[in-house]
Amino acid sequence: MSDTSTSEVLRLPAETRYAEELAFLAAFDAGPRPSSWRLTPRMVRTFVLGSTPQDKMPRDIPQKWFGPASIVERAIVTLASDRGLLLIGDPGTGKSWLAELLSAAVCSNSTYVVQGTAGTTEDQIKYSWNVAMVIAAGQSKDSMIPSPIMTAMQRGEMGRFEELTRCTSDVQDALISILSEKYISIPELRDDNTVFARPGFNLIATANSRDRGVNDLSSALKRRFNFVQIPIVQSRAAEKKIVLFRVKDLLARAGFEIDVPPSLLDVLLRTFEDLRQASAASNTDDGRLESSLSTAEQIGVLEDAVLHSRFFGDAVVRPELVAASVVGTLVRRIPEDVSVMNRFWHSVVDKHASKEKGDWVGFLEGGKEALKQLG
Repeated sequence: MSDTSTSEVLRLPAETRYAEELAFLAAFDAGPRPSSWRLTPRMVRTFVLGSTPQDKMPRDIPQKWFGPASIVERAIVTLASDRGLLLIGDPGTGKSWLAELLSAAVCSNSTYVVQGTAGTTEDQIKYSWNVAMVIAAGQSKDSMIPSPIMTAMQRGEMGRFEELTRCTSDVQDALISILSEKYISIPELRDDNTVFARPGFNLIATANSRDRGVNDLSSALKRRFNFVQIPIVQSRAAEKKIVLFRVKDLLARAGFEIDVPPSLLDVLLRTFEDLRQASAASNTDDGRLESSLSTAEQIGVLEDAVLHSRFFGDAVVRPELVAASVVGTLVRRIPEDVSVMNRFWHSVVDKHASKEKGDWVGFLEGGKEALKQLG
């Protein structure tokens, strides 16, 4: 991809964004690699989790996904095996980002993606047809449109399936033969009617743990996946790293940077922590916010506040802006969420402001004003 084209792309895939780093890692470690992999499993781990002094590398590799190393190692081992990888977790736990990083490191291509929805069809998993070409010359390999999964099979690379449990059961089961037999039959063709997967092919799927029961996987499909649970981030320090990493990444696309005061970031993290505790203690759905209160939502809150300060303020992130962004992002149901947030703001946030002062005072007032506007 040329410099001109990359400057016109809103979001670069991981393999393009980190191309120089991936090339360095490929040259640094000449150890044995699974079939067609660009990096050794150890270097895939380093790419995702970052280098350490024990690695004794001539340059630093930054951490890109923040979570237990054991999860990344099990995911890598699975991809080198005959089974598919299914990443399961709550919204905002970084499942898709981890899948993208793993694909980029293993095969330098993370773009063979099928997005699972209630409207996803078997054609989107296997293949479809160019209708005009079929009418003109009949069905042939030339008139066939391969799915991203089929293309990954043909190239011996990683395919990705986002939100697998959003698809209906019959669509999910189209993956069974792909994962077990490693080929796709094309009955419409008389000759050359089978596409075989090349060595190196595997599938990384993601599933939202809150969607369990929507379209549960069949036992046959479950046996063809290794399940890897992605936990919710429990450590405030780890969550702080994730939020800062992702916000800086998002703001870099807009071409500017703004420093976020550490004390204000702590206010945001503690607010979400307190909201989660309040949600867990509630006995009714009306007593909880509809939001999942994930790390991803914290990232959205902070990005919103930073952009607001940049475009309509003095380029200083203030607690009033962060509070307004929290309310605007998390209040979705009216009047239920307004009521929940009002109770929280006038008890928990008020208590922090009275006891700790500092940024909590402006945060308290900014939230009250935002809630007042919602009625």
